[in-house]
Formats: sequence, C-alpha cells, structure tokens
Amino acid sequence: MAADNSRMRRSFLLLIALALAGCDQLGIESSASTKARVDADGKAVGGACRHAGRAIEDCYTLNKKADKAAVFAGWREMNEYMVENKLEPVVPVIPPEPPKPAKPAKAAASKADDAEADADSQPAAKH
Repeated sequence: MAADNSRMRRSFLLLIALALAGCDQLGIESSASTKARVDADGKAVGGACRHAGRAIEDCYTLNKKADKAAVFAGWREMNEYMVENKLEPVVPVIPPEPPKPAKPAKAAASKADDAEADADSQPAAKH
C-alpha cells in the first residue's frame, strides 16, 4: 500500500511537470520570457536610435512605452560598436511623424461654448 501511494505521488508530480512544460506550447508566455522579450525590444530600439544618430533623450521621447534601462543598454552597446568599428550614424530618410492636430470635435465644442457665452453676455431685448 505504501508503494502504491509513492507511485501515485510520483505519477501526480510527473503529470504536473508535464502540464506546466506544455504552457509554452499553448501560447502562454511566462514572466521570464516576457521580461526577455521586453529587454530585447528595448535594446533594439536603443541600438536603432544610436545608429540613426539620435540622442538618448530623443530616443526616450520617441519611444515612451519602451523600458528605459533596456533602451539605454542598447544605445550604449551600439555606441561602443560604432566607435570600435569607426561607423558613422545613418541619417534617417523618413522624418519623424509630426504631432497629431487637435481633434475637430473639441474645436467644435469650444465654438459652441463661445457662441453661448456671447449670447449670455448680450443684454436681453425688451418686448
């Protein structure tokens, strides 16, 4: 009986281990793989910024969602590589996107508010 309990316990642990190992195949990303992906993305962004001749502060501003430590690490690695190999920055051909204009709905709403304020400020006509 003790041998059966031991065998069941081992089988149960083996089953759990196999189930957890299969999580990656189901598309469930572990926290370690998520962290590695975020770091790799940040390093790629930083390296690309440095290769394009952008200052690190500009890189942070243009990539607000990227992890700053990873961006800096990528920027620094690319800087060391470029200095070591005497590479010049590649000037971006496509200019950065201009800031988006204010939404027209807000402008229309403010015009309506101005019209109401003008109507309220005029004296009431006597009939």
